Order: sequence, then C-alpha cells, then structure tokens
Amino acid sequence: MDVGFIGLGNMGAAMACSLLKAGHKVTVYNRTRSKAEALAGEGARVAASIADACRGEVVLSMLADDHAVEGVVCGEGGILHSLAEERIHISMSTISVALSERLARLHKEKHQTYATATVFGRPEAAAAGKLFVVAAGPVKAIEKCQTLFDAMGQKTFVVGEKADDANLVKLSGNFLIAATIESLGEAVALVRKSGIDAHRFVEILTGTLFSAPVYNTYGAIIASETYDPAGFKMALGLKDIKLALAAAETLNVPLPIASLVRDHFLSGLAQGQGDSDWAALARIAAKNSGL
Repeated sequence: MDVGFIGLGNMGAAMACSLLKAGHKVTVYNRTRSKAEALAGEGARVAASIADACRGEVVLSMLADDHAVEGVVCGEGGILHSLAEERIHISMSTISVALSERLARLHKEKHQTYATATVFGRPEAAAAGKLFVVAAGPVKAIEKCQTLFDAMGQKTFVVGEKADDANLVKLSGNFLIAATIESLGEAVALVRKSGIDAHRFVEILTGTLFSAPVYNTYGAIIASETYDPAGFKMALGLKDIKLALAAAETLNVPLPIASLVRDHFLSGLAQGQGDSDWAALARIAAKNSGL
C-alpha cells in the first residue's frame, strides 16, 4: 500500500520501519527532517512537506499531543487541506476525545475519511511489530488499513464506527497503566523500607498473581530504578491522565485514583523529572517514604 507517515518520534519511527519491512511504500515526514532522512536507508521516501506525505492512499499520523495533531491536520498546508477526497487519515496519536470528534467532522466536510488506530506498547514493542492496535471508524476504512495494522501490531481490536471511541479506550487504558505504576511504586517503597530486596519482591509478584505484561515491564524498571532514557516520558503521562479526567468529567464519571496520579505526576514535573520515564512515579513514592 502507498502510505504516508507523519511523526517520527520513538514510536513513530519504529512503526514506519515495520511498514517498510512488510513491503509497503512509505513516505515519511517529520518536522525535524533528519529523523525522516534516517529512514531513507530503510527504503522510505522523505517528504518535503506534510502535503507531500498525503499523496498516497492513506496517511498515518503519530504525534505527541493535541496541539501537534491540530497543527499538522488543520494548519496551513496540513492534512485537511492536502488529502484528496475519499482518501484516508488514520490518527494513531493519543489525543483527546473532543479533538478526535472535531477531526472526524472536519474530514467529513472535506469528503475525506477519518479513523483512529491508537496503540498499546512501548518503543521496543513497536520496533518488533508487536503493538496492540485499537481501531475505530468507518468499516471500509478499517478493513482497507488492516494490512497496515498487521504490520505494526500483533492484534487489532475494533471498537466501533465512532472514531473517538478508540481514543477513549486508549486513555482509559493509560489511566490503568499509570495507576498500576503508582501502586507498584508504593508497594516497592514499602518492602524496600523494611529491607526486602525489590527485585526479589517483583519476581514473587510476577511469578504468582501478577504475571501480566504491565507488571513485568514496570516492575523491572521500578526495581532497577532505570528511568532514563524514557520509553514514555512522565510529561506525556501527565498529559494522558489530564485527557482521561477531561473525558470522565464530560461523562460525569468520577476518577479519584486518576486525580491522585495526576498530582503525583505534577510533583514529578515540579522536581524536574518530566523527561524521565513515567515509571519514575515510583520515585515520588520512595521520596514520600523517606527513601
């Protein structure tokens, strides 16, 4: 498939590589051109502009936040003004439900197709093509892009035809991951304070009742205190928790644990940890415990 890919951060670059390895024709664009040029050796064509990346059948965007997505889609020379009628924009970014709803409306007005395909997984999973894809949008668009999802992920979950439903699932999932990191950090602080080895504690957890990937991944990071370089920055974790809380407020759903986690993320940023992995929430628990 002839596809454009916009946004080549830790996740986006790995995802674009997976598409190339699967034999797709990929045109890449990134605001920092050197990141796009780094993929030229893998077979990617480097776009000179956003519009240049919108000439294929589908354009995928993987960007950091609402501001970045809105600029790339709605700005001068952006996707909205460059994509041909009936062509598809798949947003893979973790953005607000409200923005996703707006993008769906704007693309429809332009006779373009908009869908979402948010992903669960860290950069190492993206590099291995082992992400989990959560897709939503028009059925024909999802079906057409399934080969792309298969190249980037190990399984695709389709949640409906309303594109922003996938965004809500992603935000709810990231809230659960953050809550798990928070509780792991508190538990590890408790056992460390008593002199128990953190690695042994995590081994017991993950070898018994808590064998899920999230406990294995973040338990190891917290026990080793390896928060840098970040796989997913704390500043982005705060962004996602804020978006989850905003969606919950719209639906009149209280999320008291999310509010606690938001405050601890804010403490982390106030202490200069915004660029550390979001697992560094455990540092806050350790500090509060006198460790």
